[in-house]
Amino acid sequence: MAEIRVAKAEQGQTKIKNVPIAVTPEGFWCCPSPVAFQKTLKSQNPQNRSKPSSPPPPPKPHLPKHRKPSSASVRTVIASDDHRQHSGSDTATTIAAPAAQDRPHRQKVETLPRKVAIEFGEPGTSDMKVVLLGKQGFCVKLSVHKKVLVDNSSFFVNKLADKDSGFSCIEIDSCEDVEIYVETVGLMYCKDMKNRLMKQSVSRVLRFLKVAELLGFNSCIQSCLDYLEAVPWVGEEEEERVISSILELKHEGIGVRVPPVLKRVTSDTVDPPKETLSQIIELVLRSNEEKGRHEMKAVVLKLLREQNSANSADNFNETIYSSCQNCLDTVLSLFRQAAEVEPRTESASKQIAIESDNLSWLLDMLAERRAAEEFAVRWASQKELASLHENLPLMTRFHISRVSSRLFIGIGRGEVLPSKETRLELLRRWLQPLINDYNWLQHGCRSFDGKLVEEGIGRTILTLPLEDQQSILLSWMASFLTTGDGCPNLQRAFEVWWRRSFIRPYATVTDP
Repeated sequence: MAEIRVAKAEQGQTKIKNVPIAVTPEGFWCCPSPVAFQKTLKSQNPQNRSKPSSPPPPPKPHLPKHRKPSSASVRTVIASDDHRQHSGSDTATTIAAPAAQDRPHRQKVETLPRKVAIEFGEPGTSDMKVVLLGKQGFCVKLSVHKKVLVDNSSFFVNKLADKDSGFSCIEIDSCEDVEIYVETVGLMYCKDMKNRLMKQSVSRVLRFLKVAELLGFNSCIQSCLDYLEAVPWVGEEEEERVISSILELKHEGIGVRVPPVLKRVTSDTVDPPKETLSQIIELVLRSNEEKGRHEMKAVVLKLLREQNSANSADNFNETIYSSCQNCLDTVLSLFRQAAEVEPRTESASKQIAIESDNLSWLLDMLAERRAAEEFAVRWASQKELASLHENLPLMTRFHISRVSSRLFIGIGRGEVLPSKETRLELLRRWLQPLINDYNWLQHGCRSFDGKLVEEGIGRTILTLPLEDQQSILLSWMASFLTTGDGCPNLQRAFEVWWRRSFIRPYATVTDP
């Protein structure tokens, strides 16, 4: 804390009232900022509001003013330049409303002395003074009671220990937050601190918490923590301020319970359990409400992009792959049923569309985590599913080609890096079904991006050995020449293959 100076003051008889200090209607001492205080001085001169052309009224006899209902006194004073040198005394100049004849010579607010002193309390009932010297250029003198401060603050206990009882004035230099210092000392007189804090904002309570820690005011610290544990935190910025303020608390000697506040943002387990992750995914996958399902898929995928904890990566990937296998099993079962039942029902087609969308979403999550290679292996091995695909009507089967499209996009982007054998197997098993479904995909799926799919397929083909590129592209050309726009346009990949093969072939380098 700032430097402490102890000065000697006269010892008076202690007479403690319930709240022997000036308070606001909310129960706090009122200590305005320098700007607000200067505005207060300006407003205290009602004659200033009269028109300049109006003649001044005759002087009236002085009458006492009834400025506040409280019995406690608040004295506002202007300190002279040498006031800081004599802060141990009670010498101060009281500011009174200027006389009527002095109105034309009213001093402007910006020319007022910069050292402003505000005095709280009733010196007649107090036996101790605390002088706060703020960095803002003003000071506050508090007439307080030693017993109250000693009972509530370990800071004041330490400063007054082994001191002569006649030394009853403590001056604190360079206070960063004088206003909160004043109100925190005022809280030492408060019986219902929780009710007082309920009327404050989170940012203000954090200021109380900081000063209460410096003063060793444990009951205030605990009340602040209880408030912060119960009140909502609005926005990430406020949450970060609360958490950092709590973590900065020096626990030694405070004797308060911090963990309940942090329970909101931390758990006893290091990582969320696998069961919780699985439950979240399954709730989304099994939803039958289209709008809610699509919105929650977008939310989970967005949050996944923000999740960078390497400790939970294995557990999370394992949970996703478990859901992938369940979806694959369901799709295969639906294809078998659709192949056996005549006529095919509309419900089967709808369920296939839902499961295909689920597989694409799970693939998106794995691709975000750079962990989709195993998915590519599993999809390339779906021999029975690909065989059943060609026997089903287009309107029933075409949704499954969205999964193949997403895989080719991922490989083309470098998000999925399966082996050469897996890439070749994917193209041999799923490219022709995709070509057969392409026209339906273009017109039946609003989110289908044909240009992106064509680019992904072409780049995937061009990662293969030249002979495999030739085989696949010639097969594609036969389909393209037959169906035209109903087939993916892979002309770019075809041109690259052509140049590699005929224009600038690389000679095989052999050892001599």
